[in-house]
Amino acid sequence: MLKIILPLLFKVRPKMVYDMIRQQMAGSLPFVRHCGIDLVALGDGVAEARVTDRAEVKNHLGTPHAGVIFTLAETASGGAMAGAMAPVLMNVRPVAAQATIQYLTLAKGDLRAVARTGRPGAALRAELEAEGKVRFPVEVEITDDAGQPVSKMVVEWYVSPKRP
Repeated sequence: MLKIILPLLFKVRPKMVYDMIRQQMAGSLPFVRHCGIDLVALGDGVAEARVTDRAEVKNHLGTPHAGVIFTLAETASGGAMAGAMAPVLMNVRPVAAQATIQYLTLAKGDLRAVARTGRPGAALRAELEAEGKVRFPVEVEITDDAGQPVSKMVVEWYVSPKRP
């Protein structure tokens, strides 16, 4: 039923669909919840995730663990991918095919990851429709609470129709 309703709802209330996807993602990823990551915004090929500085996510240096930074960025990239695929999300099978991350400096404090697809969702969905699959990068910038870049990541997403 949702497979039919989602595309129709997207035409008249895209923000409502983005909010539904964001809430669903936040509640369905146990490891992301365990890390304390919050997906705070989602739109057409864009997303923002945050993690609060706390003892449970720190490494031996007292800074956020590299695994938490990676998970934060990957979560934001998944949000951007989901936002780009919003009207057809229930009919596709997204897979993070590859990820590369650069740790630029020691991260300190609360962290924010902003992810963006290189092309608008409509273009990605058109390629999916025409080719039966689409592969695209999502670039993510991770900043500290002072707004300084601490890491950057690129996640290659592969999206194909859901298998029966």
